[in-house]
Amino acid sequence: MTTGTHSHGRTARLELDDQSLRDWDAVVLEAGPERIILDRSAFYPGGGGQPPDHGVLLWQGVQTRIAGVRKSDDLELIPVEGDPVPPAGTGVRCAVEDDRRTALMRTHSGLHLLCGVVFRDYGCLVTGGNMEEMSARMDFDLREVPPGFKQAVEDACNLEVEADRRIEVTSLPRAEAFEIPDIIRTATNLVPPEVREVRIVDIVGLDTQADGGTHVASTKQIGRITVAKVENKGRGFRRLRIKISD
Repeated sequence: MTTGTHSHGRTARLELDDQSLRDWDAVVLEAGPERIILDRSAFYPGGGGQPPDHGVLLWQGVQTRIAGVRKSDDLELIPVEGDPVPPAGTGVRCAVEDDRRTALMRTHSGLHLLCGVVFRDYGCLVTGGNMEEMSARMDFDLREVPPGFKQAVEDACNLEVEADRRIEVTSLPRAEAFEIPDIIRTATNLVPPEVREVRIVDIVGLDTQADGGTHVASTKQIGRITVAKVENKGRGFRRLRIKISD
């Protein structure tokens, strides 16, 4: 049985320890038409721009579709309206929608790679970002756009994809994590003060950041990165839109 070292409320969060996990067994702690709480879950609840997972629960020959996940005092699975809901105490087989999760992992890792390249080559901090499956945007504090910037960034990103750098995930005590140079690549520190263990995502040799999302195991698994557009968002902020492809 897979166990988790991370938890939210009453739910052990399995996806933060094993990002490849797509199906597992759990027990329903609480259930109703608007939320289901499990003792163990690998459904990513969203955060840091990464949308929440979709999936299903299977129980006693019945299927409950999961339309999303949210954090409150507990980790709440949101059932599709009208689907039957398993009673508290029921054992369920859970499955994350693999195509969606994998696409989001590739995209999230692609954003970290982009961030690492732009920070390394231009010294710019991130001011915002968002992602969907295989497309994303990231905003940077970049006062002047150098000639050939768009193509140079795209080429540099794809060199890092081909380099097949490992992407490693660890957790460190807060004080130790913040001793790492440039661990926060955003213009403001988004790690809440109550977080005592900081999760670190390291694209080895390129980018090390505090991050709570899910990622692929190496840069080659991201796929090709295209910088589709560079937009001026005012006050020296530039928005880079990227697309991921096979």
